[in-house]
Amino acid sequence: MTATALLADVGGTNVRFALAHGTRIGTPITLATQAHPDLPAALAHAMLALCAPALHAVAVCAAGPARDGRIELTNCAWQVSEAALRDATGVRDPLLVNDFTALAAALPALGRGDLRTLGGGAPEPGAARAVIGPGTGLGVSGLICGRHGEAYLSGEGGHVDLAATCAEEDRILAHLRTRFGHVSAERVLCGGGLEALYGAMHPGTPGAPPRAPDIAARAAAGDTAALACIRQFCAWLGAVAGDLVLTLGARGGLYIGGGIVPAWGSLFQETIFRQRFEDKGRYREYLHAVPAYIITAPHPALIGLQRLLTHRRPR
Repeated sequence: MTATALLADVGGTNVRFALAHGTRIGTPITLATQAHPDLPAALAHAMLALCAPALHAVAVCAAGPARDGRIELTNCAWQVSEAALRDATGVRDPLLVNDFTALAAALPALGRGDLRTLGGGAPEPGAARAVIGPGTGLGVSGLICGRHGEAYLSGEGGHVDLAATCAEEDRILAHLRTRFGHVSAERVLCGGGLEALYGAMHPGTPGAPPRAPDIAARAAAGDTAALACIRQFCAWLGAVAGDLVLTLGARGGLYIGGGIVPAWGSLFQETIFRQRFEDKGRYREYLHAVPAYIITAPHPALIGLQRLLTHRRPR
């Protein structure tokens, strides 16, 4: 009988569970994090729903920094720990990583049908690859290939400073600073950030800014204020993504995941994104050659968790 592993991708809004039988990943189920007090409660619900047999392994990724076998989610009250996973599943040595570390681990398993190309040339073989993704927060990671195999970065690059390049962006950032103090990339490049960006771009609009799905829907219907907000979001995402590629030397490509951009489809402003991605002065030609992709595979972090388990070294 093939050994069974439980995979879980814990985000600030939803948590996805699936069973893996060898390299085959079953159909995931999705639960709202707010519907459960903690991960063990959601995990118990999921194991019943999945009719989970005795498990030989557990791999969990979560949206927050992994420290000492524990992750405190940045945009959710949950705390995830190896100890809690051991108690809940009986698995002696669970795997716990950042969600974008898992996404980086999935990249070698993705084919052309799992990606939408956003310009650039061919990826440089063996070069680093960069990963970024707006969702409930802004995830960042990278894949480094060396003589001893693959390495996946576990950082918090979504919290770098957000920079302005024109007077209008100066005005927007000044407005956001009055609300947040420090304006990181994540303060704009996530679901709540899109709402904050709309409010900063249209400060005289009565009432609270529309929710992120409503902004996207209005933009798709041709609303000029919503479209301007989407364009600015895509411009800043391109700028931050270009900075990430320069930092990592990621000539193997830039990959966009998360819950927002893959769901936008044609609403994503590819030309504006690409212009700002490449607009780095003396390094414009360097970035012009770097391909960018939107990850369209439905559950790439679960693919990454399965690969991490497969290649895991015993502790």
